[in-house]
Amino acid sequence: MSNKEYTFKPGHSYRSGAKPDADGVNFAIFTRHATSVELFLFETAKSKKPFQIIKLEKDVNRTFYSWHVYVEALPTGTWFTWRIDGSNEPKEAGLHFDKEKHLIDPWARVVSDINWDRQAACKPGDNMLTSMRCMVVDDAAYDWEGDTPLRISSEQSIIYELHVGGFTRHKSSKVKNPGTFAALIEKIPYLKKLGITHVELLPIMAFDEQDAPQGTIDRGLKNYWGYSTHSFYSPHPGYCVTPEQGTHVTEFRDLVKALHKAGLGVILDVVYNHTSEAGVGGPIINFRGIGENIFYHHASDDKSVLHDYTGCGNTVNANHPLVSSFITSSLEYWVREMHIDGFRFDLASALARGEGGQVLEDPPVLWSIELSQQLSQTKLIAEAWDAAGLYQVGSFPGNRWAEWNGKYRDVLRECLRGDKGKIKELATRISGSSDLYQHQDGLPINSVNFITCHDGFTLNDLFSYNEKHNHANGEDSRDGCNNNISSNSGIEGPTDDLAVNGFRKQQAKNAFALLLLSEGVPMLLAGDEILNSQNGNNNGYCQDNEITWIDWEMVNENSDMLRFVQNMIALRKRHNSIMRRRFLTGKVIESRGIKDITWHGAKLNTPLWDDPNGQLLALTLAGIDEPDLHIIINMSHGDTNCELPEIEGKTWCLSVNTSQVSPQDIIDRPHQKPILETSFLVKEKSIVVFENTDI
Repeated sequence: MSNKEYTFKPGHSYRSGAKPDADGVNFAIFTRHATSVELFLFETAKSKKPFQIIKLEKDVNRTFYSWHVYVEALPTGTWFTWRIDGSNEPKEAGLHFDKEKHLIDPWARVVSDINWDRQAACKPGDNMLTSMRCMVVDDAAYDWEGDTPLRISSEQSIIYELHVGGFTRHKSSKVKNPGTFAALIEKIPYLKKLGITHVELLPIMAFDEQDAPQGTIDRGLKNYWGYSTHSFYSPHPGYCVTPEQGTHVTEFRDLVKALHKAGLGVILDVVYNHTSEAGVGGPIINFRGIGENIFYHHASDDKSVLHDYTGCGNTVNANHPLVSSFITSSLEYWVREMHIDGFRFDLASALARGEGGQVLEDPPVLWSIELSQQLSQTKLIAEAWDAAGLYQVGSFPGNRWAEWNGKYRDVLRECLRGDKGKIKELATRISGSSDLYQHQDGLPINSVNFITCHDGFTLNDLFSYNEKHNHANGEDSRDGCNNNISSNSGIEGPTDDLAVNGFRKQQAKNAFALLLLSEGVPMLLAGDEILNSQNGNNNGYCQDNEITWIDWEMVNENSDMLRFVQNMIALRKRHNSIMRRRFLTGKVIESRGIKDITWHGAKLNTPLWDDPNGQLLALTLAGIDEPDLHIIINMSHGDTNCELPEIEGKTWCLSVNTSQVSPQDIIDRPHQKPILETSFLVKEKSIVVFENTDI
């Protein structure tokens, strides 16, 4: 290939990107203000020089704002970059054209970062030997074996948030290719046995691992989480076994197909609010080199100044018609061509901002996503805030968007910590947060409930640390949230004190019990079920090491905790009364003659809603064609005798008691025994659950 010159002709403007067919490859790229465009073709991702440079002619290879060329007989597997020239007027026009800078195609399906040097891309001039490169691939050539996106209803969904790399990089994972899509396939039996219905993958679109503060980089750390996307159509090369061969698409599809075969859906954490090109002085990778004035928000008086509502230097101008189309089309690609089941949008409120940063009542991009026919069966989950103070939990634009319920997280943490007077709000949160969603015709499934996520303490650390311990990140522990609503259970960090460790485990069980008994969509953080710790680091974004990796030895060490979570998930799945699509009413179910929900305190029908010291709440959920549930939550530091309701023809059986050790902490349905007393002593800081059966 290296000695061959390929003939070419004008080509066509649609579609953007590199599109191969039987006779060659059509290249097209949108760049409104360019004055000249060159296409560089390379034999490999590491080639030191191109085997051909094609200079596009404005009068021949340009249609409106698209530049295009068709290269005849060019095979798939060819690597390429663009060079684009135009005016360099950052202040006046917001343009950063650099005719020597090599750019990757924003529509590329495969990207390589093997040569990448971020610092070189931040400086003017030629970076051919240190730029990223794209590959021409035929992404239609794959045998899906009949696979299609799953259609698991939201009320029956249980989401498990995990990092593709960190899930299998620890030596204890014992997989063939640690940290890859292929390695995650090997762990599917574990996920299946756990009982979750969906994995939510931290960003897997190609991102810049070098995008981190200099002090962090100097420590040999990198951008680990992946919230630094540069290529929204390409899987991340770092998660591939053979990225040099351009197998990104195939390797990711293999993962999706394998998860679907196991009945598990795939939700992608996507980052459309900003890109890895950062702010002023950031690298020129793609968008900045083809039209920064279109793709990013900038100040009106000095367009070299980028508005930053994301904390990452730039904010995508998501409601510009071109950018809105780009975002929607890329999402449709992941559903149509990759069979993705849903998306979680990082800092989604940034997508609600228009020019000048104003908050739009009806943001075009959000409605475009919601109304897309191809996305009509796809789950949409918003992190309904941004880094500039916009907080839209309960008011995110659109109807079918679910939201990460930050208010649920905070109230549950407060109650678990032992804060008093939270009973009324706890009841609202565990019953679906009707105060947030019902007024605008929302449903409980609009609330994605979580207590922990990748951002913050793990569940183990939530009960082991009062303060964050982020010094290893290289930012003097200035990074990460300071308000963790945590409690160290009396000792900061690890301890040999058996009583403290036992209490921490009980608290973890309390957290899982509350989460899995709540109306709405529960989300678990990977590793919490085996008490994974990050040593008090609540911002592991740069720690691609044992601080954040899952230690699979913990599966055996904390097998009792794992068993508890597996059985709590099974309990949830057998009770439609806690997987409701619509809100509880407190009204009598005619077929049962009892209310769908009844609230209690220690005494029946007497919840102490306004007690400033209240820390106990009980509720009865009526089942239809399933056992009823009676739940008692005692977050006080005192044992309390609680009355049990009488339901005609039924008797209560103890199912869960978090104050007990395994296997008495959760009892399998066939081994449950009737409770003959009319009351039950609920131990301090514990939760008990009863299921009833016919007398």
